[in-house]
Amino acid sequence: MGTVSQEAIWELKALMDRVDEPLKRTFENIHQSYLTETLVRFLKAREGNVTKAHRMLLDCLNWRIQNEIDSILAKPIIPFDLYRSIRDSQLIGLSGYSREGLPVFSIGAGLSTFDKASVDYYVQSHIQINEYRDRVILPTAAKKHGKPITTCLKILDMTGLKISALGQIKLLTIISSIDDLNYPEKTNTYFIANAPYIFSVCWKVVKPLLQERTRRKIRVLNGSGRQELLEIIDEASLPHFIKRGGSGSGSSRHPGQGNENCFSLDHPFHQELYNYIKEQSLIREPIELIKQDSFHAIAPDTHS
Repeated sequence: MGTVSQEAIWELKALMDRVDEPLKRTFENIHQSYLTETLVRFLKAREGNVTKAHRMLLDCLNWRIQNEIDSILAKPIIPFDLYRSIRDSQLIGLSGYSREGLPVFSIGAGLSTFDKASVDYYVQSHIQINEYRDRVILPTAAKKHGKPITTCLKILDMTGLKISALGQIKLLTIISSIDDLNYPEKTNTYFIANAPYIFSVCWKVVKPLLQERTRRKIRVLNGSGRQELLEIIDEASLPHFIKRGGSGSGSSRHPGQGNENCFSLDHPFHQELYNYIKEQSLIREPIELIKQDSFHAIAPDTHS
């Protein structure tokens, strides 16, 4: 659904005005003063049906409270070596911004192994990046450009993809469900770059797990897709694996590429993210720091 009626927005707003604490507080963390844009996202996710969008929003708010999402950016993953291992095996980073000001997140889908920590840790890391995007990255971009910026672009690098990646289907299903039900319509387009032959096999398995509205946003590029991406993204904001013409994602330990490789812990995005979480943990003490296997996000009900 491309558009949402003003009447539907007003009706959903009236319903949300009735929620009490602590739902109201966590809702504020979601909309970050962009209330209308947030209501539109949830309405689009439910084909403009106000009743269904309202239920989706309430389920989202209760999920956030149940899993203490509002304080997740104050809970560093420790020890640091564990955090580094997660970054080495869950490749994601912010490479820059589109010409319209949308953040460009890059994901090393083909080389992410998800084999250095428990499923719960990878889920926690994913949620932390979502929350940092929504509470810090997007509001900062909106302020800079003087207009609402509430969505992003994602470029998925399929370099190194193997059929064994399907062994991570449980984790990917959990992450996909969390995004679909609690962070709907946050990504404008998913660009698939450097897709090998095996991608079509994996796609047949993954495609049914995705919402139709998500599938419609996926765009498979020709090779690295550099020329296509340059139509909307400046050269400086292209991820490293596109700049090199599709030579691979690399890992956060790849030497000598800290400032260029957006997956690297030395990249400004990951330095700022790590320092932000560390600072928030000191501000919000005595919140107990998360230790191995102590965080568990309950997967949302996909049938809501």
